[in-house]
Amino acid sequence: MLTHPMPDPIAISLGPLSVHWYGLMYLVAFAQFLILGRMRIKQPHIAAAGWKKEDLDDMLFYGVLGVVVGGRLGEVLFYHPAYYFSNPLEILAVWKGGMSFHGGFLGVMIAMALWGRKADRNLMDVLDFIAPMVPLGYAAGRIGNFINAELPGRLADPSLPWAMIWPNVDNLPRHPSPIYQALVDGLLLFLIVWFFARKPRPRMAVSGLFALGYGCARFFTEYFRTPDYEVPLGGLTISAGQMLSVPMIVLGVVLLTLAYKKPEARLDHSR
Repeated sequence: MLTHPMPDPIAISLGPLSVHWYGLMYLVAFAQFLILGRMRIKQPHIAAAGWKKEDLDDMLFYGVLGVVVGGRLGEVLFYHPAYYFSNPLEILAVWKGGMSFHGGFLGVMIAMALWGRKADRNLMDVLDFIAPMVPLGYAAGRIGNFINAELPGRLADPSLPWAMIWPNVDNLPRHPSPIYQALVDGLLLFLIVWFFARKPRPRMAVSGLFALGYGCARFFTEYFRTPDYEVPLGGLTISAGQMLSVPMIVLGVVLLTLAYKKPEARLDHSR
């Protein structure tokens, strides 16, 4: 079996200043957003819709606020409200880890709505534009979780070649669930959405595929992750992450249905 390396969460120390790996992973996420965004702007159907790199830079500023504020509030409200309400100063300690993707998703939607209003862009056009750049940023965040030894997996068969002992939890073999989620919810979803979005699609289709794909991927990978808590749903017991993924699956189905039921909305990227 493997053993989690338990690296120092601090990547660089410069006197009183400490740079954490978790924070660096967020910088990686924002950097890849810019890189992929510039590649996306060069795609003919995106360029024809009038997207410019100045839009990308502006959206990143709004998106960072949405990710950080929404992600942290989601962690506080969806997963550990009792702890954070008892230790309110810990809410600000984002460098220690603890960010909810579902909260960040809502935060980004609000941020993009505000940017779209300022730029006179339809919200769904904005979300369709940025959706392919999101999964790799998510993957970077999960790598940060792994470095922090967060989100340990459920118990695994000791014969599994990559079963891993997490010394901060116990001496039992576990699934390296953050790696699973980085690969499936992140890398695999990126490939699917990126290649789908390379061709002109109806408004809402790219966003719908992302929401449906992420919801299904997260629902699956949650089976390998130790749940924060479990809830009953339709006679089954599911994790908190699965519960929060169900609305994304529903949203994805609705958006895709609307996208392909309204052919007149195809490529309507007017300002």
